[in-house]
Amino acid sequence: MPPEFKLPRLGKGAGARQLRLKEIVAFAIGLMEIGASYGYKVSVRGWCYILEGLRLIDKDQFALCESIINECRREGLLPVDFVAEEEARGFSGIEIPEDRRIDEYLLSNLNVYLNLGRIYTPDWWKGEEYYIQMVVEKVDLKTIFLSTCKDYKIPIATSKGWSSLLQRADYARRFKEAEENGLMGVLLYCGDHDPDGLRISDTIRKNLSDLANAKWEDGTEGYDPSNLIIDRFGLNYDFITANNLTWIDNLLTGAGKNLADPEHHNHNMPYVQEYLAKIGVRKCEANAIMSHPSEGEMLVRNAIEKYLGTDSRDRFKKKRLDIIAEFEQYIGEGTKAGDAVRMAIDELKGGG
Repeated sequence: MPPEFKLPRLGKGAGARQLRLKEIVAFAIGLMEIGASYGYKVSVRGWCYILEGLRLIDKDQFALCESIINECRREGLLPVDFVAEEEARGFSGIEIPEDRRIDEYLLSNLNVYLNLGRIYTPDWWKGEEYYIQMVVEKVDLKTIFLSTCKDYKIPIATSKGWSSLLQRADYARRFKEAEENGLMGVLLYCGDHDPDGLRISDTIRKNLSDLANAKWEDGTEGYDPSNLIIDRFGLNYDFITANNLTWIDNLLTGAGKNLADPEHHNHNMPYVQEYLAKIGVRKCEANAIMSHPSEGEMLVRNAIEKYLGTDSRDRFKKKRLDIIAEFEQYIGEGTKAGDAVRMAIDELKGGG
């Protein structure tokens, strides 16, 4: 990281603009150097917490930092896709032409055929006691939790605020199917530590109950979440204080209104007053965990193993090995199907 790395200053006049340009270039270079060590993309807000954790900015500089990062993206000093977007806004329906020749494409797919046991998806949850899904409030949490969730075959989604009706119906449908197969459903939730963030996790069951009478186009009926285990595993006060995560000294909502203001229509509601009495006029955004990614990974791993046990990854690995062994019975050495494919591969290689 360049030693002059810092937030570019504001100023007017030709001299100030030249100085700022030098600083903003150094800022962009430093940010890319830091990002290279992470291995995944971080949202603009998440970058503020990382830089604050590195003592490169203060929490009252978050808004300025976000503005400068976006300026660097607009001006080409940072790649426009340098950050993780808060919401998916990409185009669908884009088809990219294949750049391999027909024989190369065929050869590649024949080799895939011989390794289908490694990509075939079994019923990972057969024989398990619990079926787990995870919902997180910020894209940065999904970024750092995703690898761990893949290890345990757990679906994970970002739910901004109260989440969409269709998203709730989607994961409710999977819980319904799991319970019909004798599994106990578990929804793991992680979000902001503020009055509404805590309230969201408390009201998930009601939100799911509101869809109990919903029906899908294929005739699938709604889901009764009465038996669903809903476990808010973070961000919780003990984790915040143990890891010295950043508190933001306000209770501004996503709409820009202040829950601490007596004029706010929710200010006198019990959930707000209880929060003010216990925590005060401050909040901890879920993005703050970006300054402690290792602790975040341990947090989610512990939440999962609370239900699946510490040997669950070994169980899933055994299921994969069993599938590979079963495929070998059909396409292994000496089998008609396997030998036919190998002959086709040799022919394509010889003709290439």
